[in-house]
Amino acid sequence: MSKDEEEKEKSSFSFQDRRSSHLSEQDNQQQEQEIKKEQEKQAQKHAEQEDTHAHGQAGQMEINFSTFVLSLTSSAFYYLGDIPDPMTGQVQENLPAVQQTIDILTMLKAKTQNNLDHEEQKLLEQLIYELQMKYIAKQKKG
Repeated sequence: MSKDEEEKEKSSFSFQDRRSSHLSEQDNQQQEQEIKKEQEKQAQKHAEQEDTHAHGQAGQMEINFSTFVLSLTSSAFYYLGDIPDPMTGQVQENLPAVQQTIDILTMLKAKTQNNLDHEEQKLLEQLIYELQMKYIAKQKKG
C-alpha cells in the first residue's frame, strides 16, 4: 500500500476502543452512575406498576359501597333489556338474573341496616324500588 492510500484510509476510518478497561477512572465512574440511575428508574417504575395492580387501574372509579351497588344494578338493567350489550349492541332479557340481583340488593339492605350513611341507604332503597317496578312491568308484558 502506498503512503497516500494509507493516509486516505486513516482519515476516512477512525476507531475508538470503548471497553471499560480502556476508560478513564472518571469515565468509568460516570458510566456506573448512569447505570445505577437507570436501574433506580426501572425499580421505581416496577414499584408503581405493582402499586397500580394492588389498588386498581389508574382512572377507575373508587370501589366503595355505592359503586358496588351501582355495578350490581347496572347488570340488572342489562338483563332487563334497558342497556344493550356494549360489544354486540344486542338487547338481552333474563328475568331470573334480574330477580336474583333484586334479592341480593334486598339482602344487602337487611345486612347493612344501621351501618350505611344516609346517602348510601337512600341510593340502595331507590335502586331496589326501581328494579322491582321494572321487573314487574317486564313480567306483565311477558
